[in-house]
Amino acid sequence: MNLSSNFTLAEYSKSNTALRMNIDNEPSDEHLECAIRLFHNVIQPVRDQFGSTTISSGYRSAELNEAIGGSQTSQHSKGQACDFECRGVDNKETAEWIIDNLDFDQLILEFYDEGDANSGWIHCSYVDEDSNRNQVLRAVKEDGRTAYKNGL
Repeated sequence: MNLSSNFTLAEYSKSNTALRMNIDNEPSDEHLECAIRLFHNVIQPVRDQFGSTTISSGYRSAELNEAIGGSQTSQHSKGQACDFECRGVDNKETAEWIIDNLDFDQLILEFYDEGDANSGWIHCSYVDEDSNRNQVLRAVKEDGRTAYKNGL
């Protein structure tokens, strides 16, 4: 099943951990509808702008999310979030383009090192046009823990 013209449900829900641990990672109809909105409004426009876009973490069932130690409120488990990178494009440049051009709920530039275009990745979520917060954060390590800072 296609979520948009360039992305399938199979690549969004693929998880080596789910396969290894025999965890069902199929989204419900409600989560599938959320994923279609995410891909229509964020992921496909990013692909159209920058070309090759690789998903590193997509949909996670509640069981899978727990198995990997994800947040209990993770938007990945609702079909509303995706972690990705665009091949050959600085992650900060991609994040800035999203901020300037798209509606989104939350954008996190994760573990990016300024000047290292290949560092980190982008987490972006989409709820709906009436509920999106357009929140921009940067995830960094501080004292061995993840900290979230406002802005890029």
